[in-house]
Amino acid sequence: MDFTVRPATSAQWPALEDLFGRSGGSNGCWCMYWRIGPRYRDRPRADNKEDLRQLAASGRPPGLLAFDGDRAVGWCELAPRADLAWLARARYLGPVDDLPVWSVPCFYVRSSHRGRGVMDALIEAALPTAATAGAPALESYPVDTTVPSHTGNLFPGIAAAFARHGFEEVARRKPDRPVMRKLLEDTRDFST
Repeated sequence: MDFTVRPATSAQWPALEDLFGRSGGSNGCWCMYWRIGPRYRDRPRADNKEDLRQLAASGRPPGLLAFDGDRAVGWCELAPRADLAWLARARYLGPVDDLPVWSVPCFYVRSSHRGRGVMDALIEAALPTAATAGAPALESYPVDTTVPSHTGNLFPGIAAAFARHGFEEVARRKPDRPVMRKLLEDTRDFST
């Protein structure tokens, strides 16, 4: 399928809100996990939602939305790793080196569109978005579903999907959770 991918700005907020639903994606997370850690569960869902809305309004969109026609069918968080403080604390996902990478740590796909290429469309769009922002590389922390007894929690994405887009494993500190990375070329236009 062909999907249109757009940054999650204030203009796209109603579509993101519709995608996540009343309870919020991933049971009320509203994509705050990698920013504040497990304490997102202790906060009212409305606070998580408001924080994401403010990020969308901040001028630096916190992620990308995939659309099938006018309806948002998928989301991925996309940000400089430095903005996602909980990644540094995550037991198996700490920094590999001091390269100021951008990260794509999570996805949410509408149940009606799972298995239809939404994650691939989001990964493909994340690459030039991060490159244009000056990121030297894009990093991910997916689940390797080829490992027996891998986690069933696939919100970080699937390693095979990232491999299809040229990501390579740069670390593996837990059998089913590689750290994958793709080096990027700076695509900013400095001619003006």
